[in-house]
Amino acid sequence: MTMSVIWTGMVALSVLCGLATGRGAEVSAAALQGAGAAVELALSMAGVLCLWTGVMEVLRQAGATSRLARLLQPVLGRLYPAHAGDRAVMDRVCANVSANLLGLGNAATPMGLEAARLMARGTSGAASDSLCMLVVCNTASLQLIPATVASVRAAAGCAAPLDIRPAVWLASAASVSVGILACRLLAKLWPD
Repeated sequence: MTMSVIWTGMVALSVLCGLATGRGAEVSAAALQGAGAAVELALSMAGVLCLWTGVMEVLRQAGATSRLARLLQPVLGRLYPAHAGDRAVMDRVCANVSANLLGLGNAATPMGLEAARLMARGTSGAASDSLCMLVVCNTASLQLIPATVASVRAAAGCAAPLDIRPAVWLASAASVSVGILACRLLAKLWPD
């Protein structure tokens, strides 16, 4: 709701400034050009996102995601000790992490929401340490293949859209590490 108000205010302010400075026609032309560019970008990204979502589904059906989940289980069990024995929660968390590793934030979201719903069972409405950790890890998301960013770069005409991998690896590893440390520190400062 707040973002809708802010966005509407920015658009209204832009139109008013354009009209006040006598550039109403230029503001209209820029709005139409931006809308056209947004549709063009969305359509060009759709193919790449469909490709990577299909790759994720092939990996799931081939059993690669379940093998990855077994590999991640010891690490994720330490991150989410309250749910380490809950197979339903850990399966969703592992699927969420797997999708994020492939850079498929859109595919990771439903699994993260389901894991959060399962983690919140029987709570009083306050977020648990595990739920906060899930939100941080999903948001920071360690990425090996930045598929979404690569698709945006490819749609914008980049000749080598995946050449950003080392920077993405470094940035995502740093953000996840800092997020996990902050969660652990805040959990110790304000215990349940």
